[in-house]
Amino acid sequence: MIARTLFGALVSFAAINSLPTRSASAYTPFDPKVVSMVDRGLVYLENADAQEYHYGTAGFAGGLGERALVAYTHFKVKHDPTAPVVQQGIAAARTMVGVIRSGKRNAPGISFEVYSTAVAVMLLAEVDKEKYKSELKTLQSFLYELQYPNGAFSYIGHKTGDISQTQYGVLAIWTLDHAGIPLDYKRVAACAKWLIRVQDPSGGWPYQAQDPGQGRPNMRQTDVYPAMAYAGGSSILIAGDALRLWGDAARTDMSAFPGAPKAIKLYVPDENAERRRGVTVSDDKVLNAIKASDQYLASNEYKRKAKDYYYYQLYTQERYESFKEIALGNKPDESPSWYNQGVEALMGYQDPKTGGWGVEDADHSGPVAGTCFAILFLIRSTQRSIAAASTGSLAGGQGLPKDTTKIRREGAQIKGEPVGQSVVDLLSALEDDGNSALEGKSLPEDMQLATDPKERRAQLDRLERLVRGSQSYQARRVAARLLGKSDEMRVVPALIFALSDPDTSVQRYARDGLRFISRKFEGFGMPNKPTDVELRQAEKAWKEWYLTVNPKHLFVDD
Repeated sequence: MIARTLFGALVSFAAINSLPTRSASAYTPFDPKVVSMVDRGLVYLENADAQEYHYGTAGFAGGLGERALVAYTHFKVKHDPTAPVVQQGIAAARTMVGVIRSGKRNAPGISFEVYSTAVAVMLLAEVDKEKYKSELKTLQSFLYELQYPNGAFSYIGHKTGDISQTQYGVLAIWTLDHAGIPLDYKRVAACAKWLIRVQDPSGGWPYQAQDPGQGRPNMRQTDVYPAMAYAGGSSILIAGDALRLWGDAARTDMSAFPGAPKAIKLYVPDENAERRRGVTVSDDKVLNAIKASDQYLASNEYKRKAKDYYYYQLYTQERYESFKEIALGNKPDESPSWYNQGVEALMGYQDPKTGGWGVEDADHSGPVAGTCFAILFLIRSTQRSIAAASTGSLAGGQGLPKDTTKIRREGAQIKGEPVGQSVVDLLSALEDDGNSALEGKSLPEDMQLATDPKERRAQLDRLERLVRGSQSYQARRVAARLLGKSDEMRVVPALIFALSDPDTSVQRYARDGLRFISRKFEGFGMPNKPTDVELRQAEKAWKEWYLTVNPKHLFVDD
């Protein structure tokens, strides 16, 4: 059997639709139980040693890719590029780039595979797509070398296309598309058409696909599994989205995403629009393929086995369901049944000692990768990526000025000159744009809320909604800092809530605001990078203090 790579051949793992059919509780990624699971998983990743990495820590296809996967997972939750595991992952991704550029692709321990290249793309684009643009272009060129003439991706020198690897190849292309890297969309279309051709008549997809050729009827495939239906379906949906088969309208109204502030329609500059012209794939054929896939999944179940690719399967389904929402024009479901079932299953599978997943049952992905996949499922990582890809500048603008001390609004445009240091323009930009350019650290020290009591209350209401519900961590940073500067006792519960924010900067702004408002400048011992225990202790202490000021208050998030 061909050697399995980092994420491996997925021929034996179970489908998520085989999870217990009993009624599940309603969970979201922001549920305290889910947050606690994620936090424990991150601690495991932060402390995992080389022996726990499935392929060691050196080889291109294994260790380097696994390092990049850990970094991507950690950054998706904490958004801290300085975290040691994130820095290690960035270094691993840049090592891959160096090897590609050197031409030493047959060096000992180096086995170029689609998975590692794709994860490196996802990591560098997530951390800073402008800073790492050169590296992203190199990785893009290498992906083109790996892609087969018929559009598929697979092992180097292999004759059949690999559905699992194709999923990661097209995911990397989608990421590059939204990073503004010039792309050859004929390759994307070729991949989508290949996926349509190799779909099994049953509606599923195989692990290794035999291509019947253009113009010929679909042939019966071997090794068709529910897991591959998710992988194949994800691939074709990602390709369709990269080609804008259902346009941009489905993803421009960000108010549809759970937790996002109310938004106007966004204008998202599309740097690849011209390159996409004239490249077509039938959207009807894509949607018919997904309909057939859903029918196949509804009638085929596999029970979870001890040694499988279960955690990778979960992440694959999350991707499938998230892109399907966009393709079908459905409003994103805050708490779908498949997510609730997955959360409850992961509660039982999380290792009580380490906080990781796949530690005890020897999942083929290994405990480090398995834990990454579990966390990415729990945070609805793909839905977050789709939301992030939808943010941009307001109509007619070229993005928001990075220095928010000079922000003002004219109609639908954002300008860059100060107008009385008013917070109104800033709030409008945060709510309307869900933007990713604002940083709390760039706020002017003397920015003030309105002095009129009615206007001030309205501004505080808007800021509290942002800090509690915005999908943009930058928006939450700005909101937390402004609330902390308000010197208003009424915002204390919102700031206490923000102490548990997954972003460490939001946590610090909330802590400092609480110290200022309470005049307890020493606070309750919460450091800049608190542990989970220190965070919980600080939350508890601040709640107890606030109840001495307002004994009738009820913390509804408890």
